[in-house]
Amino acid sequence: MAIFTHVCLGALDLPASKAFYDAALGKLGIANLGPMGDAAFLYGKDSPEFIVLKPANGAPATYANGGTLGFLAENRAQVRAFHEAGLAQGGVDEGEPGPRAFTPTAYAAYLRDPAGNKVCAYCFADGE
Repeated sequence: MAIFTHVCLGALDLPASKAFYDAALGKLGIANLGPMGDAAFLYGKDSPEFIVLKPANGAPATYANGGTLGFLAENRAQVRAFHEAGLAQGGVDEGEPGPRAFTPTAYAAYLRDPAGNKVCAYCFADGE
């Protein structure tokens, strides 16, 4: 069972963030479910769970120091595809795809999106 109804990240340049997330999340089977008004895009598998938006208060979007949003990948190939697609759409590498030491099967990749938010894809399946 999920513990969140949704998660939002602010965007400085909504079209650039949309292109980044369409590409990177698409590799994880997460779809762009369409706009929410003229200042947000909804992402999910069956229902909106992740929202990229311009802040409602009109202030500039900022990112959290130490904050990371992690997306679940089914396998290691999806982690690599997420990273590659994100880089191709203006993302910045924050950790190349590879094993992570905290569990024997953890495999992840980290990126900064065009607004500077830190996101990652994780797979906990053993092997490829």
